[in-house]
This record gives sequence, C-alpha cells and structure tokens, in this order.
Amino acid sequence: MLQSFKMAIKSIMGNKMRSFLTMLGIIIGVASVIILVSIVNGYMSSVVDSFASMGVNQISVNVVNLPSRSLDVDDTYAFFEEHRELYERMTPVVNVTAVVKEGNDSLDATNVGGYSEDYLGIKDYELEAGRNLQYSDILSRQKVCVAGYYVANELFGGPEKALDQTVKISGNAYKIVGVVERQSEDELKEGGTDDFLWIPYSTAVKMTRNGAIGNYIFTSRSVEETEACKRELESFLNEIYQNDDLYHVNANSELLDTLNEQIAMMSGMLGGIAGISLLVAGVGVMNIMLVSVTERTREIGIRKALGAKRGAIMQQFVIEAAVTSSIGGIIGILLGSGATVMIGNAMGIDTPPTFGAILISFSVSVGIGLIFGYMPASRAAGLNPIDALRSE
Repeated sequence: MLQSFKMAIKSIMGNKMRSFLTMLGIIIGVASVIILVSIVNGYMSSVVDSFASMGVNQISVNVVNLPSRSLDVDDTYAFFEEHRELYERMTPVVNVTAVVKEGNDSLDATNVGGYSEDYLGIKDYELEAGRNLQYSDILSRQKVCVAGYYVANELFGGPEKALDQTVKISGNAYKIVGVVERQSEDELKEGGTDDFLWIPYSTAVKMTRNGAIGNYIFTSRSVEETEACKRELESFLNEIYQNDDLYHVNANSELLDTLNEQIAMMSGMLGGIAGISLLVAGVGVMNIMLVSVTERTREIGIRKALGAKRGAIMQQFVIEAAVTSSIGGIIGILLGSGATVMIGNAMGIDTPPTFGAILISFSVSVGIGLIFGYMPASRAAGLNPIDALRSE
C-alpha cells in the first residue's frame, strides 16, 4: 500500500501539468459546492436571525367572540397564572385606528395599540426615557402612553423632551410616561418601526367601544416548550368555544421550522447542482487514467513478468486516481473556503465555510477517484504480460 502511494505521488509529480488539468475539474467542483452551500446558509441564517428577533417564542391567539361564547380577559389571565410554569408573559392586544395630534402637528400612520405592562418585555425593547405601562394604569384605565422614538422626536424633538407631554389620540389627551429606545438603524420615518404609541389595553377597549378582546400574545419560557404551550391554549379555548373555527393559535416557532426546512432544501439543491461538476470531473479522471495505462503498458508488463499480481497492479492505479482526486479536493476546499469568506465580507453577511459541505464534497472527490479509477486499473491489471512487453 505504501509503495503504491509513493508510486502514485511520483507519477503525479512526473506529469505536473497533466495532473493539474485532471485535478482542475475536482477543484472547481469542490470549491463550487462549498461556496454555494456556505453562502446560501450564511444568507439564510441572517434571515432567520432577523425573524428570530421578532420573537420565536411568541404565540398569537385570535378568537371570534359571539354573544353566547366569548373569551373574557379575566379568564385568560386566570389561565395564564395557572400555567406560569409554561408561559413567561402575556398581553391582550387591542388595535386602535386613530390620528395622533399635538398642537397643529398630526401623525396619520402611527400604530396605536392597547397592551399590558408585559408588552415591552415581549417585544424585547428597552426604554430610552421614563417608565413602562404599569398594572395600576390598566386597573384604573389611565390615559397614559408609551411612545416610540419617532413620535417623541417628531412631535417634541427628543425622548427627554417628550416625557410628561400630552398627545391627543382620537381627541382624547394622553400623557407620555415613557419613550422606547430607537429600533431602526435607518432614517426615522413615518409608519416605521419607531412610529407607535402604546396605551393600557383597558383604556383601548373603552376607546374602541368593544367589550370583548379578540387578540392575545403569549410567550413561552423556552422555544422547546412552545408546542406544549400551544396545546394548552387550544385545549383551553376548545372548552369555551367547542368549535375550532372560532379560534386560531399560531406559534412563530412553526414558521421558523418551515423556514429552516426550506433552507435545508435549497442548500441541498444548490449543492447537488454544483456536484454535477464533480461527476464531470470524475469522467476526466477516468480518461486521464486510461491514457496513463496506455502510456505505461510496458511498465505494467515488466511488473507482471517479475511476479506482480493482478491485485497489486489494480491497487497502484486505483490509489493513483484516488490521490489525484484527494489533492484536487484539498485544493478545492482551501480555494472554496477562502472565496466564501471573501464573498461573505463583500455581501456584508457572515458566511463561514459549512463543515457539512466540506466533508461531503471531499468525500465525493475521493469516492470519484476510487470509482472512476477502477476501470483503468482493471484494464491495466488485465493486460497480458507478453503483449504488454511487446508494447512500444
């Protein structure tokens, strides 16, 4: 085995240009697989991270309240408290359609909603100034609000200046008690992620004249418990409504699972497309090895005449093909890994070479050497010693 390996290296070094051209297909194929799979995974990981920032452990509940069957907010809180080992936070959600005014200035696109004191934690935001909504605000239906950075900056010139100021929501005066830190890294704009006002959900219900709340947000204590949380909610709602058409429970983690499945499918598909070049490279390896057998027919005849067995001859040429493919695979890995990092930096995303792509592409390159090297090796081993010695 060692002697066959040494002879393979000697043969490769003796025909450097031909060996390099043989490896070229392997190099391009391996590098292509690594580059495509790693960049796709890196890009999609950034998408997943962005999605995760929306709250992977969030569970949204939407119900249709009827005169005979409705979900009472007190019953929902009782369920929440009873299952605190599963749920971390909960808030009713009351959407308000309103125009926000301060003096002669008005904001038409501001997102106004009624929430509990838990909503700040559910969104994983921090306060820039002031305080959050409190349970006492909700209990006494206080006309207070927490403003987004855009609202504070647009109407009052900054977070600190906005504290204790008053804005009108549908003609009712609300005192700003807190301002959320800036979320958007881009320019502040109307209707953006920083253009919102939060008011106590109890006040929002009164404002909208809607006695029953139809939307809630729960968060699980861990992503792994999300499915159990969803089942508990569905069981609770089924007892009330007795009809699963009247309620919907959606977990963000399910959307993330679907996204991950699509990423895996896309990576595999692109890797397969790039892998076709490895197959083509294998045909090139076989052709060159057949040429090598033809050129070395006399050498093979001498070895067989001196007693070399069929297995030894086959081993020599199979190892030579495998070594050629392996060296091409290693060069392809180095080239692909370097190119992946450079392309990722140019795109502004983190694209580390994927270990799975490296392992698979290298294994395939070695396998190609073994498989496509078998036919030339078999031909070499099957030569008649007398005919081989007559060869010029």
